[in-house]
Amino acid sequence: MTAAAQREARRTEALDSFRVRGMPHRRFEHWRYSDLRAVLDAGQVAQAGTAKWQIDKLPDGVELFDLATPEAPDWVMQKLGNVGNRRTMVEASLAFAEGGVALRVPAGRKIAEPIKLQIAGQGNLRWLIVLEKGASARIFEPHTADAGILRNVGVEISMAEGSELQHVRCAPFMPRSFAVELIAVEAAKDAKYRAHFANFGSRLSRTELHIVLGGEGAEAHLSGVTVLGHDGHSDVTTHIEHAAAKTSSTQLFKHVAGGKSRAVYQGKITVREGAVGSDSRQTARALLMSPRAEADLKPELIIFADDVKCAHGATVGDLDAESLFYLRSRGLPEKEARQLLINAFLGEAVAAIGDDALIETIWHDIEAALPRAMESVK
Repeated sequence: MTAAAQREARRTEALDSFRVRGMPHRRFEHWRYSDLRAVLDAGQVAQAGTAKWQIDKLPDGVELFDLATPEAPDWVMQKLGNVGNRRTMVEASLAFAEGGVALRVPAGRKIAEPIKLQIAGQGNLRWLIVLEKGASARIFEPHTADAGILRNVGVEISMAEGSELQHVRCAPFMPRSFAVELIAVEAAKDAKYRAHFANFGSRLSRTELHIVLGGEGAEAHLSGVTVLGHDGHSDVTTHIEHAAAKTSSTQLFKHVAGGKSRAVYQGKITVREGAVGSDSRQTARALLMSPRAEADLKPELIIFADDVKCAHGATVGDLDAESLFYLRSRGLPEKEARQLLINAFLGEAVAAIGDDALIETIWHDIEAALPRAMESVK
């Protein structure tokens, strides 16, 4: 069977699976806070078309393949559609996308320059990155606001032994759009995945990650900020599986919700049998800036191994009254004092990016989003 025929067979299989499963909805536990079926039907997903991608400058040493091209190389055929669980919207992005991009970093290559992969337009899209043994790279994934009715992106990340990836995703305010991105990561021995997700809300926004730490010493470190106003919605759902010994993961997500917005975090850690010595921590915190704003935080642990260290925590509240009083007593207007405290609250999660240029970009977007979150504050 030719590569083109194999790809078409996978798309047909994905389409059949999508038709059988139907749209995800609140009766699925991991979709309980984001009922996609209530606002969108399968026909709209199928007819949404294909979103656009753009890489202005590809760093030397990175191989690129356009998924709109019929004959794919072996490394694409081996991975595309095979990394992670085949969930409903992932099936849709595979079945209905007429294009996308695949990237490969060869063994031992260290790519210092960030790969800027911009996602634009309405529709379904796939992207894949394969890091071979000992390779490292950085991906900056900014989304534009022209998502139309739906932008549904499926991402597959395959990390070989000793590879490293830094992934920063930034999704702008899209008040009329449904934005879904499902990311699957497979990390082999001593591989390290570091990611940051900045979300500024849409009519329904969902970022979902399924990460399998499949080799001893593999690591995943996630952080993110969400700043919402009006009736924006942002759902970050993660599932990290510690499938091998001495694996580690951390999660730190901070949310600011004003107006009638809703911020969601669902974090699930599964430590499989035999994954001794695993270490996991997850933290989610939310600030509510309005009496009509909502935050739903649900960390979860499932442990089947001995000799592990796992911890989780979640808090929801308002700004500290004593700190606010202190700043105002020093002459700061209330609005400025609140913004200063919010910046301090978000700072730890943004600093986790570890790249000065990307940190500056994210702070710029946060500053633009904060007025919406604070509109109800007098």
